Amino acid sequence: MSEYASADHAQEVTRDLSARQEESAQRVRQERIGAACLKRTRAFGKLILFGEHFVVYKAPALVGAVAAYTDCDVEFTGAPGIEVVDLRPAVPGYKVEKAAEGEEAVKIVLSHLGVDTEKRGAKITFGGSLTAVSGIGASAAQVVSLARALSAALPRTLSEEEVNAAGYEGEKGYHGTPSGVDNTAATYGGVLRFQRTDGAPLFTMKKLAGPIRIVYASTGITASTTKVVGDVKAKKEADEAWFGSLLARYTALAAEGEAALDAGDMAALGRLLDENHALCQELTVSCKELDDLVVAARGAGAVGAKMSGTGRGGLMLALTPTAESQAAVAKALEKLAPQVWMTTFA
Repeated sequence: MSEYASADHAQEVTRDLSARQEESAQRVRQERIGAACLKRTRAFGKLILFGEHFVVYKAPALVGAVAAYTDCDVEFTGAPGIEVVDLRPAVPGYKVEKAAEGEEAVKIVLSHLGVDTEKRGAKITFGGSLTAVSGIGASAAQVVSLARALSAALPRTLSEEEVNAAGYEGEKGYHGTPSGVDNTAATYGGVLRFQRTDGAPLFTMKKLAGPIRIVYASTGITASTTKVVGDVKAKKEADEAWFGSLLARYTALAAEGEAALDAGDMAALGRLLDENHALCQELTVSCKELDDLVVAARGAGAVGAKMSGTGRGGLMLALTPTAESQAAVAKALEKLAPQVWMTTFA
């Protein structure tokens, strides 16, 4: 059993039972609502190729949306109040630790879209295939899918820009002042370049030279984005020269990374992902669990590997140019990580 996995067999049996119950509830829900209807509410998870924490300070980030998604349906009820049913798969402890933030995020989206649940209540059910885990953008996928579901239920036709804006507002419930990158990836999917500005953020969808195969794995540790971002901010304010040097190095690295991505140069892209991980280590947002997974992925054939997201737990990703290397890296990581997934950016 992995050193990061639970050693308590009774807890594992309980989790397995809970997962089976949630899968059954998801199937019933699909039959009741219809797969086509739920598909319209999908919002995607994301992995950050370049830009953790630096994106907060208006540096560009490169982000890829994973294939897994969160969906949502909304039923208005006669009684006032909000009932949330969360059927999303999740790593142990995630839903409990994020419960208060999630409740606030749901309320913010409802208010932003003019829904007064004191006048008419709402039953909101979340599901889908995206496992809620730190680093994957689960909170953004949740609030973006809620915005899409409200558009259908009100009914009110929301543009993609309005869905994205509602998602950004909802993210405030989780993160205080979000960068905007997670909700943008959740809304639009694909691979994109994102950059904050004093006004509206700038983002462009990237056209890839070929498919990019990724393996990503969880440490099993749920991190607080608000706390980690706050810690980085405090370090920046305590030593502006140190942070400025890291930011300058990152900005140059991100430009090289975008050029490698555009050219489909996997060797260069992998090397730059490794360098980005080293910068995250210097920022003190990596941790032993993440570093161990990164080293294991490289040893199994990944051309590059790094942490992805908030850090101090959460996720790492590995770049695997071929189907064979993707399978080999996934197998190696399964010996260490409690959860491992494969996806492709296309």
